[in-house]
Amino acid sequence: MDDFLKKQRLLVISPHADDEAYGCAGTIAKMKDSGAEVYIMVMSIGDLKHYNGTDATVTGQTRKQEFIEMAEFLKVDGYDIVYEETEKHLRLDMIPRRELVSVIERDSKVSIDRIKPTIVALPAVSYNQDHCAVFHAGFTATRPHLPHIKPFQNIVLSYDNPTLFWNTEYEKFHPNFYIDISKYVDIKLKAMSFHKSQLRDSLHHCSVDNLKNLIHLRGREISTEAAEAFMCYRFVL
Repeated sequence: MDDFLKKQRLLVISPHADDEAYGCAGTIAKMKDSGAEVYIMVMSIGDLKHYNGTDATVTGQTRKQEFIEMAEFLKVDGYDIVYEETEKHLRLDMIPRRELVSVIERDSKVSIDRIKPTIVALPAVSYNQDHCAVFHAGFTATRPHLPHIKPFQNIVLSYDNPTLFWNTEYEKFHPNFYIDISKYVDIKLKAMSFHKSQLRDSLHHCSVDNLKNLIHLRGREISTEAAEAFMCYRFVL
């Protein structure tokens, strides 16, 4: 498996700064350890007042700095934050899908055309409108094409998130692709801890404690200590 992973180039497309850590930090650490390349495209950051028990606004600059520190910790090969305007944060569904597709395909510093990933990881569809917009744009961007004309991704996935329990039946997340991260639990939790402004106290589903519960649950689903779970839409060997 290490031989397989080290030949891969992973692009994680994250609606916001933190989604990549919730869903893929263990996989990123494992792939980097094997010698693979990993890139992250964050679609949006911005100022936002959260339901976090205070009246304080978390600034986009705070989110940006948290993400950069996390990316440096995981030693990713490159990243891009596409939209930094507060007016677009949590409003990606108002941007024409064609524009989002173009960002993912061509325009971003870590676009598909530029880095030619072999694996693309998209956010799973959820109640969050930004996640839905990014998934559908990313799914379009990874459509099959002649490889000599448009880069072809052999593996297309969507990744887990602690909020996915609140979904309609149509949108349910049914994992069919797992990555054993038993050796990378501490790294994943440390990576998540950089997103201080997004974390909640224990018992909240977006706490570090619950993230630990989730990866151990996903691990038990495949009889390992810990895992990250994905839905696989394409796997070509």
